[in-house]
Amino acid sequence: MRSLGIGATGMLAQQLNVEVISHNIANMNTTAFTRRRAEFQDLLYQNLRRVGSQSSDAGTIVPAGVQVGLGVKTAAVYRITEQGNLTLTENPLDIAINGDGYFQITLPTGETAYTRAGAFQLSADGELVTTDGFIIQPGITVPNDAVDVTINASGEVLVKQDGSVTETNVGQLNLAIFANEGGLLAVGDNLFQETPASGTPSTGVPGAAGFGRVQQGFLETSNVNVVEEITNLITAQRAYEMNSKVIETSDQMMSTMANIR
Repeated sequence: MRSLGIGATGMLAQQLNVEVISHNIANMNTTAFTRRRAEFQDLLYQNLRRVGSQSSDAGTIVPAGVQVGLGVKTAAVYRITEQGNLTLTENPLDIAINGDGYFQITLPTGETAYTRAGAFQLSADGELVTTDGFIIQPGITVPNDAVDVTINASGEVLVKQDGSVTETNVGQLNLAIFANEGGLLAVGDNLFQETPASGTPSTGVPGAAGFGRVQQGFLETSNVNVVEEITNLITAQRAYEMNSKVIETSDQMMSTMANIR
């Protein structure tokens, strides 16, 4: 009875759907988190009567045929890169990207990772780093005697040192953009890495054509819509229950056949 297997694939699909939704809800307060969406495809079909086949020696054609589907499978868990809201923090080292782009991070392995979470800090040497201590490219050092740090919309890092009335440029933040942001590999800690699906990054200064601007003293919130996620959760739960009902009904039908005397 095919419906047993079909119902099982449906339950597995909705289980994954609930897991994706729960991941979104769990990260509703994660800086710059982008929500995910599970996408599904139907499985192969069994042709009991092939559409388009000849139905007689006269050359008549079967107009519809008989195809029985075998269930559902997961095609992708897609990352929706819609920008979240910008929230004011007034912390001079908090930086949000208003528009397209990713900050470039140097990992301890020497590889480059990318992030939109701009909750930066200073290391013991005055370098601009992430909350895990990873250096922000291209490596910007704030002098120890700096009394004020300004990061303008173009990504220039300007500091005013003790006893000076003028600001000194100590570095330039660059952004990276990708042809397919959804193809980036999420590695955790708000970091992504390049893949063949994302394409190679193009880098440039904030505010240039195709690049967003940076805003000091702001952080980007997650783009999770809690009301929408709860609605999706209820829908997935009902779909899971309906697939389990298919299995229960199929079992009852098999039991009926087994009890025929």
